[in-house]
Order: sequence, then structure tokens, then C-alpha cells
Amino acid sequence: MSGVPTTRDSREADLGAIQQIYAFHVLHGLASFEEVPPSVEELGRRRQDVLRSNLPHLVAEFGGTIVGYSYASPYRQQPAFRHTIENSVYVRNGYHGHGIGRALLAALIARCELGPWRQMVAVIGDTENHASIGLHAAFGFRPAGTVRSVGFKFGRWVDSVLMQRALGDQDA
Repeated sequence: MSGVPTTRDSREADLGAIQQIYAFHVLHGLASFEEVPPSVEELGRRRQDVLRSNLPHLVAEFGGTIVGYSYASPYRQQPAFRHTIENSVYVRNGYHGHGIGRALLAALIARCELGPWRQMVAVIGDTENHASIGLHAAFGFRPAGTVRSVGFKFGRWVDSVLMQRALGDQDA
């Protein structure tokens, strides 16, 4: 693959590709602690929740193929957290290392900086997920802590790495 992927708002028509991408991560990775891939309909419901919160839900496209997606969602439901959001980035299997995650995260941050949010949190599955940890660090996320052994998947206990960055000058 050569060239740069384009990012855009996701569409309902993208949900089949999004489901394929996410299903691979659910079944073979630790980026998600889900164990059963959700249906296209369920992912459509989740996308609508994101959009109802006025948050971005994006895809990366390369040569007409959806090669990744990202979105922001409320970090927690309690009102005191209303200015903090969580990001999620997923890249299609076989397309890692081509700048797709970087393009998606850059676009997501840029869009979120236009809104009222002050902080973005990354909840990264597995302390060994060096690619995601490195990607987030490259965008100014700083370690906020590690929650040890909070998930059990693939026959082992898995940590969650928390990273955080201010949006714009919102940390002042």
C-alpha cells in the first residue's frame, strides 16, 4: 500500500466494513475486551449513540476500501465527566504500519478540539500493545496509569493502560 488514506465521517453504508474490522479485533486481539463480535445492527446503534452525543465517528478509506475507523465517546456517564471523552481507533487486519491509525487519530483529535471537551482519554487493552501506546504518545497522550488484571481474555489476565491528553489549550 502506498499513499495516504483519506478520512471522512462514517456512513451507515460503512457498517459492514466496520463490523468486519472490529470482529477481527474482538476475536484475535486485546484492543477490545469483548469476546463475541457485535452485529452490524448493534454497531449501527453504537454509532448512532456517538452521533447523538455530537461526537465524531470516522472511517479511513484507501482505494475505495474502508481500512479503519475511529470515534470518540463519553468517557463516563456521570455529568461531572461531560467534558472528558474517550477515543477508539481500529485498523483493518493486514493494514497496520501504513499510517492509518495515525490519520484516524489526527482527524479525530482535530474534530474533538472544535467542541467543548477538555480531555481525551485512551483506554488501551494490554500493556504489550506497544503500537497503540506509541501512537497515542506521538499525539501527546501521557500515561495516566495502568489498571492491572481487569480483563480476562484468551485464558489470561489483561491490563488496561490509561493515557490522557488535553484538547487544545483546555488543560489551562
